[in-house]
Parts: sequence; C-alpha cells; structure tokens
Amino acid sequence: MGRVKDRALLGKEKGPGKKAKRQNDPLHLVEEKEVDVTRKRKKSKVKGEDGEVKPKKSKKKKKIALVEENNEEVEEKTEEVEMGEEVEEEDTPPVLLDEEEDKENKLEQLSKLQDSLLEKAATGFEDNKEWLSAAKEEVEDDDLGIVGDDFGGEEEEEEEGDFRDSDEEVLDEAKEEAADEAARKETAKEVTTFRLPSEEELEEEENNVISPADRNERIRAIIATLSDFKTLREEGRPRKEYRNLLLKDLCAYYEYNEFLMSQLLELLPHGELLEMLDAQESKRPVTLRANTLKTRRRDLAQALINRGVNLDPIGKWSKVGLVVYNTSVPLGATPEYLAGHYMLQGASSFVPVMALAPKPNERVLDMCAAPGGKSAYIAAQMKNTGMLLSNDASKDRTKALTANLHRLGVHNAVVCNYDGLEFPKVMGSFDRVLLDAPCSGTGVVSKDQSVKQSKDETEVLKIAEIQKRLLLAAIDSCDHASKTGGYVVYSTCSVLVQENEWVVDYALKKRNVKLVPLGVDIGREGFTRINKYRFDSSLSLTKRYYPHTHNMDGFYVAKLKKISPQVKTPKVEQVFGSDGEEKEEEDVEENEENSEEKEADLEDSEDEVMENGEEEMTEIKPSDDQDTVLDEEKEEDEEKEEMDTEQEPVSENV
Repeated sequence: MGRVKDRALLGKEKGPGKKAKRQNDPLHLVEEKEVDVTRKRKKSKVKGEDGEVKPKKSKKKKKIALVEENNEEVEEKTEEVEMGEEVEEEDTPPVLLDEEEDKENKLEQLSKLQDSLLEKAATGFEDNKEWLSAAKEEVEDDDLGIVGDDFGGEEEEEEEGDFRDSDEEVLDEAKEEAADEAARKETAKEVTTFRLPSEEELEEEENNVISPADRNERIRAIIATLSDFKTLREEGRPRKEYRNLLLKDLCAYYEYNEFLMSQLLELLPHGELLEMLDAQESKRPVTLRANTLKTRRRDLAQALINRGVNLDPIGKWSKVGLVVYNTSVPLGATPEYLAGHYMLQGASSFVPVMALAPKPNERVLDMCAAPGGKSAYIAAQMKNTGMLLSNDASKDRTKALTANLHRLGVHNAVVCNYDGLEFPKVMGSFDRVLLDAPCSGTGVVSKDQSVKQSKDETEVLKIAEIQKRLLLAAIDSCDHASKTGGYVVYSTCSVLVQENEWVVDYALKKRNVKLVPLGVDIGREGFTRINKYRFDSSLSLTKRYYPHTHNMDGFYVAKLKKISPQVKTPKVEQVFGSDGEEKEEEDVEENEENSEEKEADLEDSEDEVMENGEEEMTEIKPSDDQDTVLDEEKEEDEEKEEMDTEQEPVSENV
C-alpha cells in the first residue's frame, strides 16, 4: 500500500504487469493456491533429492520452460474454470462426493463440453501463440537487462524506421521539385520567349500608332528577356537589338529624349528603372518643416490637426519634418504659415543642411540660397547666432529669399546678390559652405515635365562645367583652419552621373580636400564606377536619393573636408594620376629633359644675338633719343611681365 500511495503522490501511473495481463486473458486464469504450488515446484527444481544445489539454468531457458509449463497448466485450469462456470449457470447446489465419483463427474462434464472447448481453443490458441511470442521477446530483453516497456526500445526502433522513411520521402520530394522546376522553366521559356520584330515590321510601326498598353507589354517582355538572356533570347539576335528596341519604346512611352533615357538605362537595372519612371509620373507627398525658432513640431502638428490636416512625422531620420496626406485648408494661407511656424519644403532638401550641421556662432555661406528654405533651416540650427550669408545670383529670386527669412524670424542672415564665382574675392574664410548647385532637374521631373525633352547632352555638359567651377569657388571660400568647421556640402536635384560623381571627382583632383560621411542614415551610396566612368573610391561616402525608394525627389549630396589651401598643380596630377606610377615618372623625366634642351638652345641663341649686337654696336652708335626709346620699351616690357605674374594665380583659382 505504501508503494501505491507513493506512486499516487508522484503522479505516475504504472501499466498492467505480466500477471495482470495473464489474469485478464480468460485462457490464463489461475487460482492462488495453484500459483503457490507452481512457485514451490520452481524452488524444488533448484535443489536435488540429496539436498545438493544444482547449477541454475540460464534465465532465458528457465523462463521459456516456465512459460511452457504455465501454458499447459493454464489450459487444464481453464477447462476446470469453464466447467465450474457452467455448473454455476445451472444453479446446482454443491454436493460432497468421493474422489472417484468426483473424477467421473468431471470426465462426463468434459465430454459434454468438448465441442464448445474446441471452438474456444481454436481462438485461444492463436491468442496464446501471440502471448508466447511476446513473452519470449521480453525474456530475451530481460537477459540483456533491457525492458522494452520501461526504456522504449521498440519505440526507438520504430522511430529509426520512421527517420529512414522520412529521409527517403525528402529525397523523393526534392527530386520531384527539381523535375517540376525544370518543367516550369521549359514551359516559361515557351510562353515568355519574346520575338523581336523584323525591320519591315518596325517600318510599319512608324506609320501606324501603337497603343500604350501594347507598348508597355512589349517593354516588360524585353526586360524579362534581358534578365535571363541566355535562356529566353531569340537565336541569332544579339543583346544590342533588344536594348535598342527597349530604348525606343521607353522614349515613346514615357516621352523622354533619347539622351536622357540612355543615361537612365545605364544608371539603374531595367526593372528598377521602370519603378523610378513610374514614380516620376506622380507627385511626391507634400512635406513641411517645423521652424524651431518659433515653435515645436508637436505643437505645430496639433494645431494643424485641429484645422483638418491629416499628417504624420516624416520619419525617424528627421526631427522637424512632417508629411501631409490630405488637408481641408490651403497650407500656404494658414495662420501658422503666415506666422512663420513652418516652411513648405521638400524632404530631400533637409539632407544637405543636416549634412552641413552648422554650429552656433559660426560663419556660414549659402552660395545659392533662394528661395530660402535651406538658409532658414541653417539659421534655426545656429539658433540665430553667428553670421549667415545668403547669396543668390538672381536678383529677382532674392526678393522671395528676403521675404521668407523675415517671415520665419531669421535675424542673423545677410542677403546679397553675387555670382558664386566671385565669392573668393568678395568674402572668404567661412567655417562652412553649402552649395546647392543649379542643375538639370532630372530628379524633380514630377514638378517639371518639360525636363524630359529640354535637357540634351550639350545642355547637361554646360551645366556640369558651371558646377565644377562653383564647387572650386566654394572650396576656396572655406577656411581649412577653422576650429569647428572647414566643411563644404555639395548637392543637386539631379540623378545624372555627369552632374554628381563626375563633378566631385574633379574637385578631389583640383583641390586638397577629402570626402567624409554625411551623418544621415538614409540614402544609397554614390557610384565609384559606372559604365565607362571610374571615380575615386571615397565617392561611396556620398549619398543618392530616388523617388521610388525614398518617396522623395531625386537628390545627390556630398560632404567635403578642406585639408589645406594648396592648389594641386598639373605635375601633382601627373604623378598621382590613375594611369600608373612608373609611366608617370617617365613622363616627368622626359619633360625635364625637354626643358633642359630648350634652355640650352635659348642660351646658344642669346650668345649669337649678343655677338651680332656687339658687331652692330661697333659699326653704328645710337643717339640719345634712341636710348630713351629703348628705356621706355624696357619699362613697358617689365610692367607687362609684372601684370602677367599677378594674373597667373587668379586664373588658376578661377
């Protein structure tokens, strides 16, 4: 009882034992007295008649023998039990008889029940056979000290078999999937194979108008073919033909000129290019910047929400930006706008000022400041301290610049109207300089659709040349010895390489500056190599912004740190160029040899002139008037030489 209580307390349940299993079987019912007799027989077998102990049999043989004996005894007892049950069913009263009469009665009852016992014995024999096989397995496990019921040996074998079956099933499934994938590729190839139109068909297309839906479908089919050109291409047709047809269809569908579209094709993968072109067709969300000189973003958002404006913070990367989804009032006429609490400003224009990171009490130059959104943001970060010089080359645009600065409460700004190229002469030694250079506007096509056709190659190259000169002027206007600054930020609203990486790489070669991280989390890295262009590896520190990825206008931002005011000369460029050191050193040596030869020739010619001059002097003596004329000519020559020497460094800076 104690053991039963302990098991109950532990919450364990024990299954039926061997005896219980046998007792539940009707063919193995045994009375308690007979069980005691069998136990005594087992003990008697251990000792001999003389009292000598015989060697014990092995457990295995012993248990099998016991099972067989028990089987025979159980068969006899089952007959007796069944007989007893039938006697009970007849409800006959018990009668005391002699042993002989008792045996005779039992024999008679056995003969009567022979038929029924044979039927039951047939079924019972099968059950007994199964029980014996199970008992033998248990005996073998007992010899090894392992019990299947206790340690789950049978379950482990079943699990191993299940694992083997599962591995085979996985292999079969993998083979089936590989076959399905191969069949899918074959069917996809048959379905998606695009046939290029012939020259005759292209001529017919020029005369007939193709619907935009058909052209768009063909654009996507060509892009799918180019993505897996080896398997999906038409035999005998080169990649160039597919690209030319794609360029033609893109120009016709999106209404770009051929130059701009060819540049965009080199800029992005074909699938991503379609996303950007589609994004350029729709306007970007309206964004505004909270003016921290007059309010906080939380208070401004609450005031605008009360007026029926649905807005949210622009993102974790900005602490002052808000994006407007819809509004029931004009944002340019609210009392908050008129009071200067916010400025309607594109999200991409926040990044240059965040990269510049002006500090209080610094001297900052905004070289192209109109209409004043960036200048006001700079003044807010400076907390209206120090000096901000807001310049713009257009006199008409300075009016809007002045009005916005007054409305936003900026007091530390000076507005001026100069060409950016004149600034090193007008004023210099700024701690930080921001150059938001004029550009082609290929990043803000959604605002001005005329860019698609108006900007060609010559126009872009002219703009790029102006940008190079402005960036050099901005670097020259910055003070490299500034304790807190010495930084120049260059930005454009263009996505073309000619106006971005090309210009910054040119400045790295001409001035002693280096690129540094922007300090802004969002944005893609700038290009270090694209198509035929190879740029400095540090250009990966610059950032690019696209309409389809950042949901803002296309933009480019680079941050430069000025190291020294020295200007890199052509010799330095040759020695540290990109063609190889050995070749460059040879070129320098050749130039030095040529210069030495030229100097020797000049000395010989001077000697000849002096000899001829002495002969002439001996023959003809100049008069006093001639001496005065020669002196005047010498003075004029010296003045010209002085003027040339003064103008040389100025031309290099420009």
